[in-house]
Amino acid sequence: MGRTGLFLTISTILTMILFLFSHNSITLGDVSIYELGNVFIGTENEVSENYTQSIDLSDFNTVKKTFYAIDKKTGMPEDLFNIEEMSEANLHINIEGNGPKVLIFHTHGSERYADSKSDSDGIIGAGEYLKSILEDKYGIECLHITDKFDVVDGKLQRDGAYERAEPVITQVIKENPSIQLVIDLHRDGVNENLHLATTIDGKSYAKIMFFNGICRKWDNGNLVPTTGLENSYLKTNLALSFQMQCAVTSFNSSITRKIYINAYRYSLHMKDKSMLIELGAQTNTYEEALNSIEVIADALNKVCF
Repeated sequence: MGRTGLFLTISTILTMILFLFSHNSITLGDVSIYELGNVFIGTENEVSENYTQSIDLSDFNTVKKTFYAIDKKTGMPEDLFNIEEMSEANLHINIEGNGPKVLIFHTHGSERYADSKSDSDGIIGAGEYLKSILEDKYGIECLHITDKFDVVDGKLQRDGAYERAEPVITQVIKENPSIQLVIDLHRDGVNENLHLATTIDGKSYAKIMFFNGICRKWDNGNLVPTTGLENSYLKTNLALSFQMQCAVTSFNSSITRKIYINAYRYSLHMKDKSMLIELGAQTNTYEEALNSIEVIADALNKVCF
């Protein structure tokens, strides 16, 4: 497919994406594996449905500005972000045979929403709802791990949660070789006055953000590999988040945030088709999160089933 002056076709997902965005400085929240706390980025994508423009997906800089928010610790090297390859990657799983095909877990299982009263109506409850939709509507058997890796001796301990989760999830994958897709479902942490929601046909949805670690970090002006955090599945991870972003956007452009790129690995190396999703934030309601789970399930059906 020619690149110059062409609109890139997203295979079976959509042929054109309509975007126009304004910029606001906000805090994205607890997202870093080793550097916990609030991660500040200068801009956040807020999509306007009233004014749209066609985005030329053949231009790298346009794609970078439109689709991605880059953490200051890392960059966006062109060798990893070949948009044509990402859009044309075959990410469908084999749904035949016995055993779970999708694994859902939560590195930060204690995350809750504004009106949550227990784990059952927090991020773990959202994961259970995703499981039920994938099984009941699409016939995809799932396994949902509800361990809270961010709790140690009954106390909240986000530091080390990824390291505690990895051996457990690795063993689950080993014991269930039918698993082909792994989803780490989170909710973001933002300023208390920020409500990441959009209303579509009278229904309120939590905004969705896909998250990737690229295992590269700035060091004296050079983007170098993060030692000990290799990921041989990185390009597939990136293709999956890109195609999911496109599929969710095709439902409604106002429901997505930019794909967030950070320096580390975030346990996305355990299976090639792995993704980390930030489902709203602590200021959203549980109902808003569940409404967006329905959109995520539909996008998964388009991209992976």
